[in-house]
Amino acid sequence: MPTLQITEIFYSLQGESNTVGMPTVFVRLTGCPLRCGYCDTEYAFTEGEQLALSEVMQRVAEHGCNRVTVTGGEPLAQKQCHELMQMLCDAGYQVSLETSGAVDISEVDSRVVKVMDIKTPGSGEMEKNLYSNMQYLSSSDQIKFVICSEEDYVWSKQLLETEHLADKAELIMLPAFAQQDAVELAEWILRDRLPVRFQMQMHKQLWGDARGK
Repeated sequence: MPTLQITEIFYSLQGESNTVGMPTVFVRLTGCPLRCGYCDTEYAFTEGEQLALSEVMQRVAEHGCNRVTVTGGEPLAQKQCHELMQMLCDAGYQVSLETSGAVDISEVDSRVVKVMDIKTPGSGEMEKNLYSNMQYLSSSDQIKFVICSEEDYVWSKQLLETEHLADKAELIMLPAFAQQDAVELAEWILRDRLPVRFQMQMHKQLWGDARGK
């Protein structure tokens, strides 16, 4: 049986995306090729244990929840992630994938909802954006911008307008925690009438940086 290096599997409320607030099982895979300045899961770069996919499925089932988010790190950095997502979908789970946008998503199971970052200048990893990924998104998927500054906002606004991103997927903007003022970002979005969903990281508001939340 194939294995994956897993940092943690836990049950919590979804803190981001269009299912924010929904009880969800999170499967956090180990490893990431990026080092974003605002990363809050650096422990997922190297920690974890090797688990057979069957063991992952069993631990997910123990939580009794039909929503599963596969996250990281960057989950697609491990090739067996694709097989895990297929197994979850086959078992009847509603599966979403949180991905950095720096790894090819063309082979992701079509039943999986993709929540894909586009890295802004403030992330420090903008050059890692794999823009060809946009062709593999659908209206059920989401593109997320984490805004660190007004420069990030202006850059993101220009990109979503020139690339017609609202026609490709649902758009989400959220302030980088402790970097961008949330009210200020909300006012920019309203002023410019952007077709985006404003969000804050609900899990951070509830539990701060606590792991497994």
